[in-house]
Amino acid sequence: MAAHLGAHEVMEIHEVLTDTIDGINQFELYRPHITDQQLRAIMDNQLQFMMQEYNNMVQAVNQQGMASATPYRAPKSTQPVYGLKNPAPQSPNMGASQLDDRDIASGMLGCHKASAVMKMMAALECADPNLRRMIQQSAVNCAEQAYEVWQYMNQKGYYQVPTMKEMTTNTVLNTYATTNMKPIENMTMNMNNPRQQMGQPNMPM
Repeated sequence: MAAHLGAHEVMEIHEVLTDTIDGINQFELYRPHITDQQLRAIMDNQLQFMMQEYNNMVQAVNQQGMASATPYRAPKSTQPVYGLKNPAPQSPNMGASQLDDRDIASGMLGCHKASAVMKMMAALECADPNLRRMIQQSAVNCAEQAYEVWQYMNQKGYYQVPTMKEMTTNTVLNTYATTNMKPIENMTMNMNNPRQQMGQPNMPM
């Protein structure tokens, strides 16, 4: 595949693979500081997936076979908890020894969010359809992994979701209404009929 790639997408692949390596290394640095077994299980599962995804992408760009893009599937999903309940104050740590599970989960979340954005932008610049789909799926995978970490943080109270008054929420959302736009087929027919565009009836031939 490499000989058929454009210069711009080669550089995008370079950025994606470098970012993936950085993410894996970042997780490896975090891992010894984890104390919560649930978070450790999430990290181990995600690390294994990230490494396999990286290998698949390297094999694809090195013409060793285009593996199908594999979607990430979180083991379980929970309902989000809304509202603020005495959120703990936050400040930078003075050293690595002060890292706790909230810090690590937040770092994982930020890593996945940034990678999702970067990979989707890279996919939009790819001309090769197979590579484009692989990077697109990788961006979606990052989004899924981010949500898995966010759910953990939300359930633990590490990432709380502030809300507005119900009346304010409804007022904002109810400002939008559906459109009465005609179907595209009818619009095309009208464009091809000048008399209908002018509001004149069709005359028999």
